[in-house]
Amino acid sequence: MENKDGILLQSGTNELEIILFKIGNQKYAINVLKVREIIMPAPITKIPNSHEAVEGIINLRGEIIAVVNLAQVINAPYEISESDRFIVAELNQTKIAFRVHEIDRISRITWKQIEKPNELTIGDQPYATGIIKLDNDEMSVLLDIEKIVVEINPELGGSADSIKVLGPRDRSSKKIVVAEDSGVLRALLKDTLLEAGYENVTFFQNGQEAWDYLENYASDDTISPTDKIHLLITDIEMPQMDGHHLTFRVKNHSKLKDIPVIIFSSLITEDLYHKGEAVGASAQISKPDLVNLVKEIDTFIL
Repeated sequence: MENKDGILLQSGTNELEIILFKIGNQKYAINVLKVREIIMPAPITKIPNSHEAVEGIINLRGEIIAVVNLAQVINAPYEISESDRFIVAELNQTKIAFRVHEIDRISRITWKQIEKPNELTIGDQPYATGIIKLDNDEMSVLLDIEKIVVEINPELGGSADSIKVLGPRDRSSKKIVVAEDSGVLRALLKDTLLEAGYENVTFFQNGQEAWDYLENYASDDTISPTDKIHLLITDIEMPQMDGHHLTFRVKNHSKLKDIPVIIFSSLITEDLYHKGEAVGASAQISKPDLVNLVKEIDTFIL
C-alpha cells in the first residue's frame, strides 16, 4: 500500500503515520489509520442531555456524526476559532468528529519512538497512551481516543457479561498470551476470559514484552512453544512494538509460527483488514466484540 507521497506503507514494519494537531499550545497525535478525513467545522445541532464534551451532531454526506470537543475532554483552555478543524475518526465501527484547534502535519515514525507514560510524565492527563519523541527534541502526546470514546459512551466498551450466551465449556487448561497496552482493556479481557473459563492468561503491556516472552520459550530446545502457549491475542496500537509487527515476527519464526494469533483492535475495519492478513493473522476481531473473540479462541484451541 502506498500513501499519496509514494511512501511504501507495508504491514508489519513497526512503523505508523500520525496526524499531529494542536489543542492550545500543546501538540497531540492520532494514528492516521483511525482518521477518515479532516474537514472544516460544519453546522452543529445540539442534543439535549448529552455528555458535556459532546457539542452536538453534524450531517456529513447523509451520516449523522457526534462532535466531541477534545479540549474540554482533556481540560485544556479553548476558544472556537477559524483555525479549528474536525478530525473525523472511526473507532469500534463508529464515526466521531473531534474538534481540534489546528492541524500541524502528518509524520511517519516507529513505535519505538513512543514511550509508555508514567504518572510523573503525564501528571493528571489520563488520556495519554504514549509520549512521542519527534525530531529536534520535540515531543507530542498520543491520545487514547478509545478511552475518551468509551467514557463518553460506555456501551461502546463492551462487558464481560456478554459472553454468558456462549455457555460453559472446559477451557481451563489452555494457555493464552495477551498483548494490550490499555489498562482498561486488559482488565476487561481478564474478566471476559475468566468468565469464559480461560484461567491461564498472561498479559503484557506492549508487543515487545510479549515478543521477549515468546522468544524465550522458542530459545529453549527442551520444549515446544506450542505446548506452553496455545494462542496469542494482540492489540495493534502499542508502544515499542505494534501488533502487526508482533504478528509478523511470530508467523515468520520457525518455532512460533503455528501459534494462532488473533488481532483484537478498534482498527479492524473493511479498509484495513488486509493489513492483518498480510502479516499472517489467524483472525481479526474489532473491539469490543467480546462474544466473537471468545468464539474465535474456541475455534482455534478447543
